[in-house]
Amino acid sequence: MTHEDVLPALEEELATLWRHGRVSTRDAARQVHPRLEPTAYPMVAVLGQAGPMRVSELGAALFLDKSTISRQVEAAVRLGLVERTVDPTDARARLVGLTESGRERHATARERRRAQWQQALQSWDRAEIVALTGLLAKLNEAGVG
Repeated sequence: MTHEDVLPALEEELATLWRHGRVSTRDAARQVHPRLEPTAYPMVAVLGQAGPMRVSELGAALFLDKSTISRQVEAAVRLGLVERTVDPTDARARLVGLTESGRERHATARERRRAQWQQALQSWDRAEIVALTGLLAKLNEAGVG
């Protein structure tokens, strides 16, 4: 059984979703700080969700190499959003995490994004949202991107 007849429509919908996501990420980055690069917003979001972590862990979470993450961390440090601290489990290692200002700004941006999701999905049944979430998780597990 082949899926070739439905794959073009799937690819188009995913491309449209990706474009919307880029705009949304750009807007969220600006909400956090007017000079935060949109490419660094996912880093801020991961740190806001997971808390402080090593650069290597952050890179793995975002599928980015250490040099890219290091540049993003440095830029966010200069903006006062991220700070480096000593890892309490290994004094030789450093953790990066959001500053108090970074946490507050990220929380505000996250609340705005959730309100947008709430508005966009208000006509959806809860079961539809759960089903979509499950399907997206399955797609992510397949490693398509």
